[in-house]
Amino acid sequence: MALPVPVFDRKNQLGPKWAMKLRKPGPCSAGERFLSIYRNDWRTKAGLMIYDVAKFVHVTGVAMLMGNITVTAIWKFFADRDGRSEVLSFAQKLVTYTDWSMTVWGAALIIAGGYGMAISAGFPLDQGWLLWGQILFALSGLTWILRIVPIQVKQARLAKAFSAGDVGEEYRSLSRRWLAWGILSTVPLVIATWLMVAKPS
Repeated sequence: MALPVPVFDRKNQLGPKWAMKLRKPGPCSAGERFLSIYRNDWRTKAGLMIYDVAKFVHVTGVAMLMGNITVTAIWKFFADRDGRSEVLSFAQKLVTYTDWSMTVWGAALIIAGGYGMAISAGFPLDQGWLLWGQILFALSGLTWILRIVPIQVKQARLAKAFSAGDVGEEYRSLSRRWLAWGILSTVPLVIATWLMVAKPS
């Protein structure tokens, strides 16, 4: 049996749809359709390498971003429960350090790798799961920039002025807001990650 030849149907508004030309027509899973891209759509090893490199960059960015925001929320929550000024001051410094070293760079890798894969594979960026993935990613980013970062800046300033054993109610109130907004900003990322894996049509 001849290998299937993938043909992108640009009229489909629900997302990528691959019309398979087979000698024996039958149902074809999303995984089989995607594998057919590797076998037929790219004619050179260079094309395969570009996609694989972009995918590696994208997945690395997802691991950095999702891992950092999840772990940071957990240890900062327990640091806030501890209540000691020296512990909270150290935790607040780590929030800033990990944001710049993991969150920002993770987001940059996600963007670079994601668009690299989409362009090399010929996926339309304005349809289906790819469109919603971009919207959810942008929504999470805006929440982080407009809500979470200002809270972190205020907390960092307060942490520098901690007196022994006295944290202050303002810091505790900001911590509760930080956790709430952090959870809200994580939900769109989780949904976007599911969309990238499932690729629903």
